Amino acid sequence: MRVSVVGGSVVPDPVEAIAEDLGRLLAQRGHTVVCGGLGGVMKAACRGAKDAGGTTIGVLPGEDREDANSYVDIPIATGLGHARNALVAMNGDAVIAVDGGGGTLSEIGYANVFDRPTAGIRTQQVGSLEGFEPCDSPEAAVAFVEDAV
Repeated sequence: MRVSVVGGSVVPDPVEAIAEDLGRLLAQRGHTVVCGGLGGVMKAACRGAKDAGGTTIGVLPGEDREDANSYVDIPIATGLGHARNALVAMNGDAVIAVDGGGGTLSEIGYANVFDRPTAGIRTQQVGSLEGFEPCDSPEAAVAFVEDAV
């Protein structure tokens, strides 16, 4: 399946390591990583996926496919800015959020609107949002979305 990985564009090293492990695990389990295509969590997840031989898709905010991080296989330029967050969530069969701020929160909201099961690792507190599962590790997050889809 396709799994959208969302999170901060600038993150501390421990969060980057979590995102890289997540991308690697998703690829090892045969899933395609969809993300916003830029830095931080997005780049780390793509790096992990590529390390494991996986495929990555970057849904970019700008008009230039060359803006994608070097680990994106399929860059999609949108010219939509943050409005592309809806497309990131929509193009995954499930969503996993790692860390992040307001943009990540919007992607979690869109995932809910599009009925995508969503796991969160060290991310926004969304209370009792239906379909959202706080997880403490990439393994737990992947297991949740695999079971939910």
